[in-house]
Amino acid sequence: MSVTRVFDIIPQLLEKYNKPNALVAKENGVWVNYSTQQFADSVNYLSYGLHNLGIEREDKIAIIANNRPEWNFADFAIQQCGGVSVPIYPTISESDLTFILNDAHIKYIFVSNVDLYNKVKTVAAGTSSVKEIYTFNKIEGAKHWTELLEAGKNNPKPNEIKAITDAIKPNDLLTILYTSGTTGNPKGVMLSHDNLISNSLASQTLCPFRSDWKALSFLPLNHVYERMLTTLYFYLGVSIYYAESIDTISANLKEIHPQIFSTVPRLLEKVYDKIIATANNLKGIKKSLFFWALHLGLRYELNGANGWWYEFQLKIANMLIFNKWREALGGNIVAIASGGAALQPRLARVFNAARIVCLEGYGLTETSPVVAVNNFLPNSICFGTVGPVIDKVEVKFAEDGEILVKGPNVMLGYYNRPDATAEAIDKDGYFHTGDIGELVENRFLKITDRKKEIFKTSGGKYIAPVKIENQLKESPFIEQVMVIGENEKYASALIVPAFAYLKEYCHLHDIAYTTDADIIKNPVIKARIIQEVETTNKTLAHYETIKRPELMPREWTIDKNEMTPKLSLKRKIIMAANKELIQKIYSGGGG
Repeated sequence: MSVTRVFDIIPQLLEKYNKPNALVAKENGVWVNYSTQQFADSVNYLSYGLHNLGIEREDKIAIIANNRPEWNFADFAIQQCGGVSVPIYPTISESDLTFILNDAHIKYIFVSNVDLYNKVKTVAAGTSSVKEIYTFNKIEGAKHWTELLEAGKNNPKPNEIKAITDAIKPNDLLTILYTSGTTGNPKGVMLSHDNLISNSLASQTLCPFRSDWKALSFLPLNHVYERMLTTLYFYLGVSIYYAESIDTISANLKEIHPQIFSTVPRLLEKVYDKIIATANNLKGIKKSLFFWALHLGLRYELNGANGWWYEFQLKIANMLIFNKWREALGGNIVAIASGGAALQPRLARVFNAARIVCLEGYGLTETSPVVAVNNFLPNSICFGTVGPVIDKVEVKFAEDGEILVKGPNVMLGYYNRPDATAEAIDKDGYFHTGDIGELVENRFLKITDRKKEIFKTSGGKYIAPVKIENQLKESPFIEQVMVIGENEKYASALIVPAFAYLKEYCHLHDIAYTTDADIIKNPVIKARIIQEVETTNKTLAHYETIKRPELMPREWTIDKNEMTPKLSLKRKIIMAANKELIQKIYSGGGG
């Protein structure tokens, strides 16, 4: 069966992978299975219900909800009745939500819970296009999504829906994903069926997928990364289990025993920090063995490059120590797909040494998303890179090192923004990513910085902050960091310490720890973190070295509008909020 549009996957699922647990979620504390047949029926009935509302080709329908089976029911039903889905982050600000509802002329909205319903209802009241809001949870006074489902059951329109789907071409608009940039209004990225399908098909051989696998899903479905993987899982018959929340991932892994999940490096960093914090409480031989295994893992090289004696020791480390790491992830993990930001090479090494294969990849919303990824094909992993470029995608570099991408994964353009589209996609069809990169061994793509984030000091020297930030974050003492210094005499940094690690460090060194805000004023702690900065400085050019860094009292978060949903720093907002501190850094001389 040929799959050229995303909704073609459902008949294939029924024919090849009819199973009792196509989609699984926890409801009222119990895991509830939705079979392939229930999935197909729900999509069909909901599409009839939407059609009966009068949805026309390319009408826009928003989904603002946590990951759950109903998200997919709505998404596929929207496709089948000819609509265009506009998935939106549940954490979106009211101003951005207002912009999107107006920009896309949203007609109907699906939301999950009462808080979102109230927020969306208030914003939607100020727009002219929104006709109705449907909820996934039962909320008093709100229309429940099953009303549409029942209406579709009672008044089915299979012939009308078939006529609509038959007319949809692979290059037709599937979805609009609004990217939350660090400045300005969000831009609506228009992706076609072929964008998502081509990316899924190109990724299917990169991991030894099997139809009896389980995938744990917790990254937002409204982001193209999890959406593409979901499309791939459906295509290959992999069962999808939805984590209850970010806070329950650890427990859910042990309940589900999945073979794969996707994540962002931030989560892996937290897992690693938790492992280290736990190990610091061990005593005697247990502690010695743990850190022996850890240091072994941090030296890991692929394909037995460290020799037979290292491999023999690693085998013992895996039997005694790393097996517990695998058990903590459910015991069945074959691969973890990591994207959205740079994965620290030390983490990739130690997890791979522990037989937890971390496949770091690279992509953007505009490229549907995968451009390159480390994978299971022979000699296709290289630490510190984002792997080989995937099949049918072409990468080249502009004169300044910017990565340019061409292929069936490149977006149709930005919605209502022909100017921005023309700026992003050149006359030869190459999308300009805004990322700076290079090829390692003439094969592996390495991202070195963001073009827009490179700045110049008053001495005329260019600083690439992301490269330096990633080096600094290799330190267990440093959780987040932002390198600054545009038009200044030297580079400096705002540093958020790894407070969980600091607590353990203070405990071991008999340093009193009251609050996070107080501990960063402790001269011993400040000196210790500056020591970490100096270690990084030794690897940098003189003009890149970090001088007079300042410690921050708390983490930067999405909720406080300091980070995008993809966990990129909103540099201008962080700079504005710390204006006085930055003035203090640069009023102290140096250079």
